Parts: sequence; structure tokens; C-alpha cells
Amino acid sequence: MLVSAAGSHPGDLHKLWRTRSPGGYHLEYGYSCMGYEIPGAIGANLADPSREVFAFVGDGTYLMMPTEIVTAVQEGVKIIIVLVDNRGFASIGGLSEAVGSGGFGTHYRCRSTATGQLDGEPVAVDFAANARSLGTVALPASNLEEFKAALKKAKSLDRTCVIVVETEREVRVPGYESWWDVAVAEVSDNPAVQNARIGNDAARKLQRHHL
Repeated sequence: MLVSAAGSHPGDLHKLWRTRSPGGYHLEYGYSCMGYEIPGAIGANLADPSREVFAFVGDGTYLMMPTEIVTAVQEGVKIIIVLVDNRGFASIGGLSEAVGSGGFGTHYRCRSTATGQLDGEPVAVDFAANARSLGTVALPASNLEEFKAALKKAKSLDRTCVIVVETEREVRVPGYESWWDVAVAEVSDNPAVQNARIGNDAARKLQRHHL
């Protein structure tokens, strides 16, 4: 069973994951609840211990509620957490750029003393060390072969594991070739926002309502 909730993962898994049995795919589409995935996976395991349960999370989501790993360890619940590390909030960053806001605050970077902006040195988060500190097994993977080996290892263990997968932020699953109606500021001094608003207004005129 695969559990996920927020960021680009629901859309990506919708395109790529093929479930082979009923109840093998549990996605929280409604409110993009960051932090739901790990406790949700614990609940899925408790509901059906016969299944191998995978929680698919981004690094931003993981930082919302990693402490529930302690609950899994405490209760003897095994889940496999696949943590995709792209050093920030890539999904909302892309959306922010699309509406002219430049992806503000969506990279893990320190505030620069020179500019006063979040464009300083990268913030180095050691997710594997964090996972180990919470009592679980951490398995880093920086390429496909290492990821496959980590999955095999995680399946063979009897306890919760976190597979930390390094990814390129700008390499993404192709889209649906569709348009997402996300509101753009009506008033702004930023030319990028102004252009995004023009494009948004033009696209809205092409919308069709299906009753």
C-alpha cells in the first residue's frame, strides 16, 4: 500500500503508480495535508498488518512531522518511508514562479546579510541522521541502483526504515498538458506578476463549464 498526501506527489503518483489490488493506493487529495503521510501510513499498517506500507514524502513534508516515526518504533509498526530530497518546496516553488512570485522562500537557504533575502548559503539538512536519531534505519540513495538496493533492504527488515533519495529539483514528471486556475494578484508593481495576471485572465476566458 502506498500512502501520500502533499506537494507534487499526488499528481505524480496518479500518473506513475499502478496499484495491483484494492486498497493499495491511499492519497489525501482534498487539502494537501503536509505531515499526514507518516501517521497515515502507521494507521494503514494497523488496519492491515499483512501489507507492506510505503509512505512517499517530500523533504518539506517530512520536516512537518518526522516525530511520528518515534510512534512507529514505540508501537512496533513497520512502514517504509521514501523521502525525496530536493532541498526545498519544489511543488509550491514551481507554482509560485508560475504566478510571478519567483518561488520565494521555497529553497532551503539562509537569509543573506548582503541582500536581506533568503538567497544565502544552502541549509544542509541531514535527513538520514535525523531518521536514525528517531530510532529507525536510514538508507541513503543517490541513484537508481542504490534506490533499488535500499528498497530491497527495507523490505527485508522488520522495522520502520527511511530511504533518503537525492533528486534534482528541476527534473520533474511531465504535466497533464492542462492549466491550473490559481489566483494571481490583481495589483502588483512586479512585472512578472503583472504578466502572469494577463496570462491568467486570458486563460480564464477559455474555460468551459460542464454541467
